[in-house]
Amino acid sequence: MESHPSYVVLSPLLLKYPRSGGSLFQAYNDIVYVQRWNDVEALDLRGCQRGVIKGRKKDSETPSFVIPCSLMETLSFSWFKDAFTELSRPAEIYLAVTSDDASLVYYKISNDIVKPGL
Repeated sequence: MESHPSYVVLSPLLLKYPRSGGSLFQAYNDIVYVQRWNDVEALDLRGCQRGVIKGRKKDSETPSFVIPCSLMETLSFSWFKDAFTELSRPAEIYLAVTSDDASLVYYKISNDIVKPGL
């Protein structure tokens, strides 16, 4: 991992939050190298004790937030509440759920109840 180009960017957060480091590394590389988001940066989400990824999807001017976590982690409503508060209440965040077999699934979590589109 240390020889990968993204390690330089992520190393402060990987060292500070080693339990969630693998998920952060996997999600960050997917967003940067596979999905090719713009203006990607890794931020410290202190309330949730992990790094968060901020960037803009292709063809979007609005920044999005991705919070990586492991499939084995237990998350709570208060955890999500803290995340939304610390990120200045975005309309939505993406939860990047990683597993040991390198699978990665994104879930869109809204700050409020959102009526599905037709």
